[in-house]
Amino acid sequence: MTGLIADADWDHAVKLIESAPQVHLACHIVPDGDALGSMLALGLALRELGKPCVASFGDEPFTVPRLLRFLPGQDLLVPPAEVPEAPRVMFTFDAASAERLGALAAKAAKAEELVVVDHHRSNTGFGSLHLVSPSAAATAVIVAELIDRLGVPFTRDIATCLYVGLVTDTGSFRYSSTNRAVHELAGRLVATGIRTDEIARELWDRSPFAYLPVLGAALGRAVLDRDAAGGRGMVWTYVSRADRAAHDLSYDEIEGVIDVVRRTDEAEVAVVVKEDDEGAWQVSTRSKGAIDVGRACAALGGGGHASAAGFTSHLPVEVTIAKFRELLA
Repeated sequence: MTGLIADADWDHAVKLIESAPQVHLACHIVPDGDALGSMLALGLALRELGKPCVASFGDEPFTVPRLLRFLPGQDLLVPPAEVPEAPRVMFTFDAASAERLGALAAKAAKAEELVVVDHHRSNTGFGSLHLVSPSAAATAVIVAELIDRLGVPFTRDIATCLYVGLVTDTGSFRYSSTNRAVHELAGRLVATGIRTDEIARELWDRSPFAYLPVLGAALGRAVLDRDAAGGRGMVWTYVSRADRAAHDLSYDEIEGVIDVVRRTDEAEVAVVVKEDDEGAWQVSTRSKGAIDVGRACAALGGGGHASAAGFTSHLPVEVTIAKFRELLA
């Protein structure tokens, strides 16, 4: 079972689902595989139960990231404007704070019952019921147990969504959060007949040709700061809106830059600063385990995990990096 969540809370969540005429689901803005996969997995399980539900996330414009458009269950999705102002029962996924719900934050605050499903240690405790376990490797792990408690067998579509959440938040089982329970859950999901090779190809082995020159530009301006992070080193770079515009590349198609930069042997910490379509800088950070980047990101208004976290900055890149560097000390 998922640690830190009391049986009474599980039972309450199940009863809310059973008694609600309709269940509303919401995940954090710019959803990653764990957020969207977890939400759609529960939505598909509710469909198996015959329970009406709709799912959304608070991005405007409302667009599913390209890398996740293969996920099943997307017919459950509606734009945030179509979510009622005050839902009776709403579940949120992978959002550590209400602010992470974007355009849905105000509607979530008015929900009669707001069930928060999350695994971030930085969770602020918003909502009326908390299925929150920082020991869980992914929010998908918590959703898998909720689906079990609802008595719904894993279908291939449900398993696909859960598997995407599991592999994205464990870095394909490379991160320290990967334990025996993670592999046991993965085994259950694979047993449904999902094609793990096809999922991996969709998530990590596909990019438009335009990604290559943008990646090249980012790597060409990478900086290795050997003295940062207490002498353990930090490598950083950035991708501007102009970089993407020159090659007609969307924001969500540069997510993989951090996975290349973080391989640097001489750096404990890796940072990629990405300018979004509105001109804000979205900062992705990674640590190899000796430095808690989640704490530094939380101090700058973001959050995440000790080894993977992020925040938003409206300051110039060099100033943003300097502020983050100070917190690593």
